[in-house]
Amino acid sequence: MSSHSQHRSSDILVIIPAYNEEDTLARTVHELKKHTSYDFIVIDDGSKDRTPAIIREEGFPSLRHAVNLGIGGSMQSGYRYADQNGYQYAIQLDADGQHRPADIEKLVDEIQSSGYDMVIGSRFVEHSSYRGSVSRRAGILYFYWLIRLLTGVRVYDPTSGFRIVSRRAIELFSRTYPTDYPEVEVLVSLSKRGFKLKEISVEMRNRQGGSSSINWSKSIYYMMKVTMFSVIRKSFS
Repeated sequence: MSSHSQHRSSDILVIIPAYNEEDTLARTVHELKKHTSYDFIVIDDGSKDRTPAIIREEGFPSLRHAVNLGIGGSMQSGYRYADQNGYQYAIQLDADGQHRPADIEKLVDEIQSSGYDMVIGSRFVEHSSYRGSVSRRAGILYFYWLIRLLTGVRVYDPTSGFRIVSRRAIELFSRTYPTDYPEVEVLVSLSKRGFKLKEISVEMRNRQGGSSSINWSKSIYYMMKVTMFSVIRKSFS
């Protein structure tokens, strides 16, 4: 893994996982800089397009995987970086432009005032303008009930990756984190370990460029895998 790191200037790190995001990465980072002065790092997950060139040209702090590890591997690299550099909070901000940097301060204010371990930016905890496809909303509802069945916790937007976590969660995630499709498994694992979770309402957009790697076959695989491993984590975490 290669790196272009930075000196820590705040207690909060924004982690931006990116795989083949040449259409949106620079725009996402520039928008982030408009709304916050927090440190950030781009995790280039072995991209094969111009993503590495854009990172070099823009001088973004970054880590680069030699091969594609998936979203779980990218986030764990970010959490390890946060742990090693003493950050107290870490935020996931997707590079595709779905998450609005303008909402980051809401996440920060909530986790600092509540003392919770994870605050999730949710499309559904209150009314929002988000309108996903029927299949996507059905999948989200399925995972809502799975988590509630396994843990008793209500998470209305369990697949949202727009999250901020505490130092205690950073330390855990730097040691262990699901390899792919991690969002639901992480919620089950944290709940099982007694970590405190909550959601707050945010607005989300459609992907601002490029294309998603998730298709129907991967969606079915995702639901089966996440269900199996969530049950395992509920039983043995």
